[in-house]
Amino acid sequence: MANQHRGEIEARLDGVTHRLVLTLGALADLEHAFGDDDMLALATRFEKGRLSARDCVRVIAAGLRGAGEAITDEAVAAMQAEGGAAGYVDIVARLLNATFGGEVTSQSSRTGGEGGAEARVPFAGGS
Repeated sequence: MANQHRGEIEARLDGVTHRLVLTLGALADLEHAFGDDDMLALATRFEKGRLSARDCVRVIAAGLRGAGEAITDEAVAAMQAEGGAAGYVDIVARLLNATFGGEVTSQSSRTGGEGGAEARVPFAGGS
């Protein structure tokens, strides 16, 4: 079972439930893969919510490796997620929100409307 306090999530890939977590080492790998200089640049990239399929593969693979799985990006690219493309986006959104925080609970807080201050969400695809 995933420990939300440690930034872990669970996701089903190829019909198997996996644990994912973006450890400091996994974040360092993503900084290198994306050519970002620091975690703030990485978070800013994710906050924009414009990630390619290749970016999603990298994030999911880093999360699996952070949880202790010895897996390559290529192996992750061949995996099937429940819900197809939307399933991959959901996994990435949940993982980034678990890592960077900023979960939005209502539409008014997302837009800065009445009843809530504007909240930052690391990945715009998140809920």
